[in-house]
Amino acid sequence: MAEGYDAGAARPWAVTQLGERYRRYRLPDPPAEAAMAQSLRRYGQLAPLVACLREETPEVLDGFKRLAAARVLGLTVLSVRLLDADERAAKAALYGLNCAGRRPRDWEEAWIVYALVREDGLPQLEVADLLGRHKSWVCRRLALIEKLADEAREDLRLGLLSVTAARSLVRLPAGNQPEVLAAMRRAGLTATELDGVVELLRAAPGRVQEEFILTQPRQALRQARHEGGWPQDPRLSRAGNRLARRLGQLLEGLTRMETWLRTTGRAELSSADRGLLEATLARLAQAAQGVALLTEDLLGELRHERAHASGDRPSLACRGLDPADGP
Repeated sequence: MAEGYDAGAARPWAVTQLGERYRRYRLPDPPAEAAMAQSLRRYGQLAPLVACLREETPEVLDGFKRLAAARVLGLTVLSVRLLDADERAAKAALYGLNCAGRRPRDWEEAWIVYALVREDGLPQLEVADLLGRHKSWVCRRLALIEKLADEAREDLRLGLLSVTAARSLVRLPAGNQPEVLAAMRRAGLTATELDGVVELLRAAPGRVQEEFILTQPRQALRQARHEGGWPQDPRLSRAGNRLARRLGQLLEGLTRMETWLRTTGRAELSSADRGLLEATLARLAQAAQGVALLTEDLLGELRHERAHASGDRPSLACRGLDPADGP
């Protein structure tokens, strides 16, 4: 602890002296940082950053957006509160402090769990106790990172790969992800298009079809969907095609809503907007929960039928993917 300094008390600290070694456990969020810069310019610093000392350097645990905004605005000093924490306690604090505001995204939670288990060597049960979560939650978060290929994991950490795109990639075996990443970059695919490409790859009967999808992803998507419309898949019945169309429209809408909720969209709402829209948002939350429960029930039925089926066509699943796997 710094000489003459009480743990838990806030004090001014030079921005140039603040370290960001724990920044790697938080995903980049440029829109939120821009909004924070506006808030900092208008209202000043409302809450101190939280940091722990590492070799006399205060390493930030909470307040990365405030620190980034301060640098943009040219501020030289920020209020900082120090915690006396070792590596394990620092990562637990990183998780707990951010739960007090916007809950860490599942990928950020996964990185903290991954660091505690793989870097610090803690058993999963101990990590669960440390973070106040169930062991199954720890296991799911750990799998989320370990299912992602190294190249994709690094792109996600640097902000070069969106969370939505990463969710699509983990549905494929890690060995297949680099070539899909390359196709995405080469064609400039959106996250929605990437999700469609992943679906086509999972259903592809052989390598020839996979290579066509990877080299000409948009043409493959057009052939499956028809330009300007949803697919009339010859493998599906009329009812199946109707459901496919509804699923596509719903997933596209949910993706846009998720992006709005995660970024600065909510900051655009006035007090009057919030009051008028509250009931509709409550209906959305209730309807989404109901649909999720019914969908899980249908998925359970489909998985049961698949488990008792025989003579299934080989696919990417035969190379190590369980189509039911997901984040």
